[in-house]
Amino acid sequence: MQRDALLRSGKGLETPGTTRDIKNSIGAHAADADVCDDHFVVRNGVRCAGAHLLVDLYRADRLDDLEHIEATLRACVEAAGATLLHIHLHHFEPNGGVSGIAVLAESHISIHSWPERGYAALDIFMCGTANPDACVPVLRQAFRPKKIAVSEYLRGQGAA
Repeated sequence: MQRDALLRSGKGLETPGTTRDIKNSIGAHAADADVCDDHFVVRNGVRCAGAHLLVDLYRADRLDDLEHIEATLRACVEAAGATLLHIHLHHFEPNGGVSGIAVLAESHISIHSWPERGYAALDIFMCGTANPDACVPVLRQAFRPKKIAVSEYLRGQGAA
């Protein structure tokens, strides 16, 4: 993402007409993936855009505590080694549910909570060197769910 910001600003570009300049203008092909700095990852032997974890928390605590949820998202970002760009949370009334997102240079972490049911759904999608798995212990400690379910989807396999 920092590279994209540099490209938009015009800094860090090579001399026009170079191989890198051409790849940036037309997009690198899968055969060039090992040369291109596209932040794709290899996970479980599969080259992909990143790992997308779907996390369900059941019979969990503090799902209506806006400050606690924000602190937990920040702790997840730190544990994963990701780069936080912005957090936006919305507190619903009267049930106290929270919907929100931590926008990352490496993608995002989102949360939707139903405190009246003790349930929360989180999406954790990260590319590059960030480690989405590191968020799961943080969530377990922060919300003390009686049950947690984690599913993984490898995004962008066809583009790799």
